[in-house]
Parts: sequence; C-alpha cells; structure tokens
Amino acid sequence: MYSRILVTLDHSPTDESILAHIRKLAHYCHASVLLIHVADGWAARYAASLTLRESEEMREDRAYLERRRAELAADGITTDALLASGDPGQEITEAAEREHVDLIAMATHGHGFVNDIVLGSVANAVRHKSLIPVLLVRATKEETREEGRGKTQH
Repeated sequence: MYSRILVTLDHSPTDESILAHIRKLAHYCHASVLLIHVADGWAARYAASLTLRESEEMREDRAYLERRRAELAADGITTDALLASGDPGQEITEAAEREHVDLIAMATHGHGFVNDIVLGSVANAVRHKSLIPVLLVRATKEETREEGRGKTQH
C-alpha cells in the first residue's frame, strides 16, 4: 500500500496525533518514514543565502527531529529526518517529490475557516500543490489546548 511516508512535524503537542497514527500505519504497511520540520523564522529562511550560522531555534528543531526519529526507530520503523527552511507548503511538497514518498501525513490544528484564511493553512497549501495523497489527522482538543499554553508553533 505505502512504502515511504513523509510525516510533517511542527514541534508542538499536535505532533502526538500524527505520530500515533503513523506508528500503526507504518507497521501495517512495512513502510519507512521521513520526518520533516520546516523552520520558517527569519534566520531559517535566509541562513543559506546570507551564510548565517544556524539559529538556536533551528538547533532545537534539529534536536527535536532527532529525538522523534530515534523514538520511531526504537519501535522498529526505519526513519529518517529532514530539517528544511522556507515556506512550509512549498518545502513539504518539494521534499515529498524529491524523496519519492507515496503519502504525506499531517496533523491539523482545526483553526477554523476564518483563522485559516487569516493565518493560512499549511495543510491546505500542501493538498492543493501535491499530486501525492495527503492524510490529514485532526489533533485532539487537549493537544490544541496544550499548544496554546506552551511552546509556540514553529
């Protein structure tokens, strides 16, 4: 069914929803997983073109990705991790094509119609740009509340 699954992480509590779902799906399909986080802060967007050093945010993101990769690997799932920078929708879509994945899996925050118009929606951008199937898993209410109280979304 699926052999390589791209899983988007935004370094927030909502990641739990998609990772729980993908653990089961990857085992069922014997699929490998590619985790991606797109750093989209100023330093991340311009680090390469301005030869800037990696920001503290990017170092934290890289450590987070590695921790999540190790968790899935310890569960017997072949997993790689990719830290990208720039526009999340574009970076995710390009990585999916370049890495030859056959499913993109994302957690959605459930902002609602008005907030998605104002804030934009990475999931919406990806589903419109990609020809690869996109699996959207809604974050739980608890995860969404935790996100509002804790670390801000990257």
